Amino acid sequence: MRALIALASGLVFGFGLLLSGMANPAKVLGFLDLAGAWDPSLALVMIGAIAVAFIPMQWTQRSGVTLRGEAAQIPTNRQIDRRLIIGSLVFGAGWGVAGFCPGPGLVAASALVPQALLFVAAMLAGMWLFSWYERRGTA
Repeated sequence: MRALIALASGLVFGFGLLLSGMANPAKVLGFLDLAGAWDPSLALVMIGAIAVAFIPMQWTQRSGVTLRGEAAQIPTNRQIDRRLIIGSLVFGAGWGVAGFCPGPGLVAASALVPQALLFVAAMLAGMWLFSWYERRGTA
């Protein structure tokens, strides 16, 4: 049942990305182009997503359980450290260069968009590289 719920959630999320145009890197790059033809639609999508998720997240944080009655796994670490800052900068730079972040990148890659396939390959390589680096104990 858990896998079915995960699949349905992923499909709804992917459909939402397609419907809102967020799987199109030109839309994302238009949002990041503050000095040119700025496109505020990404901000509106983000505000809509926050509005939809706000009440369920508040309920989950207060109750400590999911809708299925399982213990909620909510991060408790609030520390802002070097790893968080560097990771955020790398994520933002990749987003700004490619116009994709992981969700939209996977949606576009599933449609065999060449740029998205390259993005996902680079993302997986970066994840592997980080994992390798961390296993060495130097992160």
